[in-house]
Amino acid sequence: MDTAFYPPKSPTLFIPDSRRAWTRLATAVLIGSLGSVGMWSVVVALPVVQTEFAASRGTASLAFTMVFLGFGSGGVLTGKIADRYGIVAAIAVGVGILGLGYIGAAMSSSIWQFIFVHFAIGLSSSATFGPLMAEASHWFDRYRGLAVALAASGNYIGGTIWPPIVNWGIQSAGWRTTHIIIGIFTAIAMTLALGVLRMLMGAGTRRSHIDAPPPGVDLRLSTNSLTAILSLASISCCVAMSMPQVHIVAYCGDLGYGVARGAEMLSLMLGFGIISRIGSGFLADQIGGIRTLLVGSIAQATALLLYLFFDGLTSLYIISAMFGLFQGGIVPSYAIIVREAMPAAEAATRVGIIIFASVFGMSFGGWISGVIFDATGSYAAAFVNGLAWNALNIIIMAALLIRSRQRLAMA
Repeated sequence: MDTAFYPPKSPTLFIPDSRRAWTRLATAVLIGSLGSVGMWSVVVALPVVQTEFAASRGTASLAFTMVFLGFGSGGVLTGKIADRYGIVAAIAVGVGILGLGYIGAAMSSSIWQFIFVHFAIGLSSSATFGPLMAEASHWFDRYRGLAVALAASGNYIGGTIWPPIVNWGIQSAGWRTTHIIIGIFTAIAMTLALGVLRMLMGAGTRRSHIDAPPPGVDLRLSTNSLTAILSLASISCCVAMSMPQVHIVAYCGDLGYGVARGAEMLSLMLGFGIISRIGSGFLADQIGGIRTLLVGSIAQATALLLYLFFDGLTSLYIISAMFGLFQGGIVPSYAIIVREAMPAAEAATRVGIIIFASVFGMSFGGWISGVIFDATGSYAAAFVNGLAWNALNIIIMAALLIRSRQRLAMA
């Protein structure tokens, strides 16, 4: 390995892929699992909140929209904080906002207060996703792809654990008390975990990118240009990704299978998504982020295509599992590409921008699929729309891959 670009070694320099790196990563996954509660609790609480405030389903659902808006914009803000002051500072901001957000939600006197406070909850959750992926990329060299994928898995682990806990709390103590308990518990638990992470980081290495190796891939594009291209790719893949994730429950209801079956399929997607994220990390360490994302995008398109031809109950369970297995590693691959091709000092900010684009893609994709269904009376055209956006993602990633090959040939 060429060490000409590495900073001079010092007695306190952090060693990539070390035991301490893995301990940091385990702590980061725990923090991500706790911090992701904001992405999932709102879905469980919506029915009872809607009933208490006598609101329409559409109005109550705006709380979920606000979570995503906060999550997307917060990723850029907390990414900038992480790049400048370190991941500990970024997550500390998120912890404070998360605790206050849940207590504020519990004290809401109107549906609109409940809705708008979820912007803050979404913003706090963002600190434990994009910035953590970027940070994990600095701790590893040989196993960077796996580390980023594991850091991203905290979100899906939270999606598996939190909904039944929140539902049990609401049924046992009511939604207001449950939100207060969540706010206090997550604030205390994440503060303790953050203290462990700070200890592992050390006083002089809280900004891991200072000692991080330089980019290893040169695409002959400016950082801003590559960020814009990856953002467009992120939007396109997430428009396609949102079609089954947002509408599978309604789709099963329309087919006569019942919404409970659709909910099971959604859980199946998320469960297999965890496997996908970890597997994509292993793959990225072998073939790189661009190739891994391209493989995932082609596989996702294959699953979308199968939805067009098979609508039997057993078939939908199988295809939904395949979809989760194929798409779970796509979003973390963007963080890997950023770390491979951009300056380490800007990684968290750039990942935050691309995650914001992915959130926009998910939001737009879920909405436009519903519009297409209303216009056609069928989800077939919506699946075709998803395939078209997926094709755009494949074209973009193939072009970047060709460009990287051309660069290697010239080197």
